[in-house]
Amino acid sequence: MGGETTAPKSLAAEYPIRAPAPTGKRISKIYKERISQFYSTGQWEKQNLLAMMYEGVASGSPSVQLWTWPAPGLSRPTFKDAMAGEYQPAQVGDKFGPSWATHWFKIVLRVPKDLRNKNHLEFQWDANGEGMVWTEDGKPLQGLSGGGERVEWILPDSFRDGEEHTIYIEMACNSMFGNPAGNDTIQPPDPNKYFQLVKASICAVNMDARQLWIDTWIIGDAAREFPEDSWEQHEALVTVTDMINAYVLGNPDSIKKSREIAHRYIGANVDSAKVYGTNTEPQVFGIGHCHIDTCWLWPWAETKRKVARSWLSQCDLIDRYPEHNFACSQAQQYKWLKTYYPVAFDRVKEKVKEGRFHPIGGSWVEQDTNMPSGEALIRQFLYGQRFFQSHFGERSRTFWLPDTFGYSSQIPQICRLAGMDRFLTQKLSWNNINNFPHTTFNWVALDGSQVICHMPPAETYTAEAHFGDVNRSITQHKSMDQDHTSLLVFGKGDGGGGPTWQHIEKLRRCRGISDQVGRLPRVHMGNTVDQFFDKLQEKASTFVTWYGELYFELHRGTYTTQGRTKLNNRKAEIMLRDLELLATIASIKHSSYKYPKAQIDFMWEAVLLCQFHDCLPGSCIEMCYDDSDELYDQVFSVGKDLFKAIYQLFGVSEDQTARVGAAKVLNTLPWARKQIIDLPDGTDGIASGAGNIINIEPLQKATTKAVTVEQVNKGVFVLQNDQLTVRVEQGCITSLVDRKAEREVISPGGKANQLVIFDDKPLYWQAWDVEVYHLDTRAEISYGETKILEDSEHRVSVITEARISKESTIKTVLSLSAAFEGYPSYVECTADVDWHETMKFLKVEFPVDIRNTEASYETQYGITKRPTHYNTSWDMAKFEVCCHKFADLSENGYGVSILNDCKYGFATVGNLMRLSLLRSPKAPDGHADMGKHRIRWAILPHKGGLGQATVRAGYNFNNPMKVVNASPTFDAASFSSYPIQLEGDESLVLDCVKRGEDDEDVSYDGNIPRRKGQSVIIRIYDSLGGRSSGTVSTSWKVKEVFKVNALEDDGEKVEIDNGKFAITLRPFEVASFRLQL
Repeated sequence: MGGETTAPKSLAAEYPIRAPAPTGKRISKIYKERISQFYSTGQWEKQNLLAMMYEGVASGSPSVQLWTWPAPGLSRPTFKDAMAGEYQPAQVGDKFGPSWATHWFKIVLRVPKDLRNKNHLEFQWDANGEGMVWTEDGKPLQGLSGGGERVEWILPDSFRDGEEHTIYIEMACNSMFGNPAGNDTIQPPDPNKYFQLVKASICAVNMDARQLWIDTWIIGDAAREFPEDSWEQHEALVTVTDMINAYVLGNPDSIKKSREIAHRYIGANVDSAKVYGTNTEPQVFGIGHCHIDTCWLWPWAETKRKVARSWLSQCDLIDRYPEHNFACSQAQQYKWLKTYYPVAFDRVKEKVKEGRFHPIGGSWVEQDTNMPSGEALIRQFLYGQRFFQSHFGERSRTFWLPDTFGYSSQIPQICRLAGMDRFLTQKLSWNNINNFPHTTFNWVALDGSQVICHMPPAETYTAEAHFGDVNRSITQHKSMDQDHTSLLVFGKGDGGGGPTWQHIEKLRRCRGISDQVGRLPRVHMGNTVDQFFDKLQEKASTFVTWYGELYFELHRGTYTTQGRTKLNNRKAEIMLRDLELLATIASIKHSSYKYPKAQIDFMWEAVLLCQFHDCLPGSCIEMCYDDSDELYDQVFSVGKDLFKAIYQLFGVSEDQTARVGAAKVLNTLPWARKQIIDLPDGTDGIASGAGNIINIEPLQKATTKAVTVEQVNKGVFVLQNDQLTVRVEQGCITSLVDRKAEREVISPGGKANQLVIFDDKPLYWQAWDVEVYHLDTRAEISYGETKILEDSEHRVSVITEARISKESTIKTVLSLSAAFEGYPSYVECTADVDWHETMKFLKVEFPVDIRNTEASYETQYGITKRPTHYNTSWDMAKFEVCCHKFADLSENGYGVSILNDCKYGFATVGNLMRLSLLRSPKAPDGHADMGKHRIRWAILPHKGGLGQATVRAGYNFNNPMKVVNASPTFDAASFSSYPIQLEGDESLVLDCVKRGEDDEDVSYDGNIPRRKGQSVIIRIYDSLGGRSSGTVSTSWKVKEVFKVNALEDDGEKVEIDNGKFAITLRPFEVASFRLQL
């Protein structure tokens, strides 16, 4: 201390006195634009990084020899069949087609001597269409996408021996998105596309150059996308500039130097999964995914191949990247893989067992949730979860539905009943009016059931794993005050493919940036979807809630497009309900009858397949509807055979010569009905009762007709029964008087049953969208002359024809039947339409003298209420909504319901109710809805608010009693009453009666334990939204009763006494019970 001397530091040696030269500030914009030139094709590719991407390339003979065999027609032969083909020489530059054709290639590879010791060898094949690599002995290996994407197959080391090795490539003459005409993805397919083989080479890849490409890409993104007022952006631009400047063409060491510079910004561990081992807290969790539309711009047959191509590619990536986890949904696709590609299915099962490949979603397909019935939604999960349980040993906990067009209000309840408490989607990010306010929240069903819902804030289920995708996973997160984590769902999708090696490499670098520099949200790989939701569940009690439907403010036209498919769907759902009931009765009553589980499974799986979220909504190409029409025909054919066998067992038949006396009617609904029956011999009768088989009594001719029709003026007709008086003028109903209530139903000056047509030209998505501005183009269709069509004792009707345009016509029949005390009467309309329009929308209107700010629409297991006004943009967005069998507008004490037999689109604006009938989009199906249609609807006035009368009328309208002929052996006593009786609150609906899935005399799945004895599953729901109580009684000998979930797992035991047990349901609750016989 003290006395020391310190030599003065020479500052001049560190900082020159004089400036050596001018130094300017870099022009950021120009330096940013330069980045992509470093790795892009074009005029620089022989000078930039691409010039050193390969250490050698071998093409043509003797290294690569090609032969090809065109499959006949548009067939898709198996490998075995393809091996019997006659192969001809082929070469790069050849074109193959036409659209949807298949060409097989035999490829003989010999790695030249100068490439055998190179680090990384790939066979690169690009025919601009999809393909599959096969081994010489018929094992599928990996998919190829074409068009510059996923064109490589890594050569095994065994190919480095200098000998010839044979592989096969199956080429599909379609791109990942089918064969659209022109450059517009959604246009109808061009049937004459041809695909050029542009590359077939053995390539020795310079892996340092390839990795430098990804380094430059991601650091360049940081330079482009970080805000310019951040040091992280400037550091990224400096770093990437130094990397580019260090590169010297032809000098491999310069590539290593550039990579060392890159490590300043992304860290040194980005070449392996070690980058994720820093123990820092991540915010974004990446999960690989491959969304494959089960049909869309390609048919089912191509989807089967897409599944194999895509999932095998993922198995390969899982082997190469230890952090890669892959989730994929849709049990139907797994079943296809098992059926058509058993080797691939076994490989997937191995990856599932390893915990790297994750079956998810729990449903048969990624279904539409607007239009399927409640029972169909339950069967989606029943069949999906059982497939996963049977083949992989576990069920899914997460309902995975990223790409459907709105989410019905009962989905959370059905999910919970199916063993799932989590839900992932993202489609609401497409809303084109309002911005949905939440990312992570609790979604609550009509009955109060809830699921945790997460909508990835990157707002895509096909993320490219870009820097921006990771960044948006936080910057677009709307629930940060409750939880700041998100899922990043990445991988090529819609047309399949899934993640690529580029995606995984990019995410490694994004993680490196987060740990090395910061600012970018920290992404993590290696976790599963369940692990992500497990963390959310820890704090779910604090999440915000969303009650009721998640209405999608786009794609509203899908409630109407492809009317025939929607009709088939409704018919098939009803037929399956009836069949299961009757087959259950038959299997219990007759020991000789075996419950037809295999046939019922075939039918349900077919119907569920057709409920895929592009098929049922009507947004597929025409080929898909050719397929679905054929499949529905098979369903109805199988159903007809099953009905015939059951009828024979019951001692009845569908004999068309049935007369009053021998004739009966089949009733499959669980309440008393009364209906006028038209018999095959031209006579009429009345069926009245509550059994399964009901007698037909002859109509008694009264002194006064029960229903009349009268022409009171030219073109003016009055139809009347004991309940209603209907005035028809020029095809429209100008007055509808409820005689019991002494009330006019039609608004003053209004015309019900008025056909209207609109211009229908959406912003882009033709089959999907109808935009709000179409309402500005409303035009009334003028009816022609009205005539009396029928004037019988029990029914009257008038017929009116109208010309919609030069190309299209419609014929409507308005009918009124005799009224019965205790049963509401309605005015029925049957319309036969010959439809040949272009971008037009046909609807029918009902202006009613009712006032309410909300209308009610039947949905699955309940009612959805929606505004009848446009107070807010949220209200106006619902200018077209979905309904099932009815829509209702009621005020205190009175209301009107509109029933339908096959339609789903509706709107209520003020007091105007409007049923959507037909659309005519021209993409992606150029002939959507063209041709003849028969549509039925009805106007049902009712006293009081919406009640059980409407609910039951909707069922009755869609499921009229069926005439059968009783044989002398018919056992009337056995069918005089419904085997399951439900008494109590009339809001309760017995919707399903079926055999237990696991009954030992029913199940044929050896992987799921069977139950001894026989059991019956019944499903009951509250239809009107109130606490409902009742008593279930049965004539079957029931030992015990359990309340079960949708998967038929036993829950609480229910006390049963003398064949009866009490039930109490929450508002809109769906309750299932297992009756052990």
